[in-house]
Amino acid sequence: MARALAPPTRARWFVFALLAVTLVSAALARTGVPPFWVFSVHRVVSAEMAQKQIPGLSLAVATNGKVRWSTGYGLADIENQIAARPETVYRWASVSKPVTAVAVMQLVERGKIDLDAPIQTYLPTFPVKPWPVTTRQLLSHLGGVRHYKGDERDSTLRYGHFRDAFAVFETDPLVCQPGTKHVYSSYGYNLLGAVVEDASGEPFVGYLRNHIFRPAGMTHARADVVEALIPHRARGYVKTTGGELKNSRLADLSNKTPGGGLCGTADDALRFGLAMQSGTLLSRASREAMWSRQKIRGGHAIEYGLGWSLSRRNGRREVWHAGQTTQSSTLLYMLPEQRFAVALMANLENAPLLDLARKIADIAAP
Repeated sequence: MARALAPPTRARWFVFALLAVTLVSAALARTGVPPFWVFSVHRVVSAEMAQKQIPGLSLAVATNGKVRWSTGYGLADIENQIAARPETVYRWASVSKPVTAVAVMQLVERGKIDLDAPIQTYLPTFPVKPWPVTTRQLLSHLGGVRHYKGDERDSTLRYGHFRDAFAVFETDPLVCQPGTKHVYSSYGYNLLGAVVEDASGEPFVGYLRNHIFRPAGMTHARADVVEALIPHRARGYVKTTGGELKNSRLADLSNKTPGGGLCGTADDALRFGLAMQSGTLLSRASREAMWSRQKIRGGHAIEYGLGWSLSRRNGRREVWHAGQTTQSSTLLYMLPEQRFAVALMANLENAPLLDLARKIADIAAP
């Protein structure tokens, strides 16, 4: 049974704050980051963590297309008093989706995938539905494949391969005719992972390692495996309705590797975003296709592209993806025209991070 944990005291928050300032200030000499950044970002992060009772958080910031600095706040492990650091590894949750989407688009560029062909072209065993479902529709959550139901998100079953989890949903009817409604679906992204395997002839995680992680310099990114020994892995926490912190439930992510089962550091996520901006992973045409709002039947544009959430704020284009899963909350946020990016990883479930990312952007990319 999960043991209740007392939230860090104000004295501890003060100690963590001093430690963070010391570590970040030391980085100034190496990166040339303006001092007002450090203290302004520290102030907004500390306030957000105190308000949301976030035990630990790691962030990484890039400006002008370069990693400027990364740091950690609070505790990655409350019980053992282990501080959150830049190298702390978190479950990425749905920040895994744009990684899978990039893998798909790389294979589109190589002529291995047709975005508008029925997915049975690549997955002949997937049951035929009343309407065709395409790769493009799955990328934008317009394919009508259902999301989790019941306790499926927190499954503790261990699957030898994420394809083995298809039996959970593949025979279910589509929730709507493809192209008519935006229905967020991690299971749809599981199908995309299988498409990548079929089109590339490589295991899904092996493909990511060879064609995304290594080219982008993502040294800690990998599939989250419960029984694996992963250095610096954060412990996860959940807040009760009464405001009490407890250990997160056990959950095995092997049922959703492409849709929410990767893990890594904030720096890994940031480097992925920078590789997107620089053209390291995709051509400019493919990148802009991913960052273009898709339309449902009738012409209404949704705030989602091919694997990315899209919005505008203060006249600037925002490209981002958030993640929520057992043990963590995550966000990769970018302002492409300003060549700005920030990655935020927290070990508290259901912690909204978009507002915090925007505050950091207001400081670092004014």
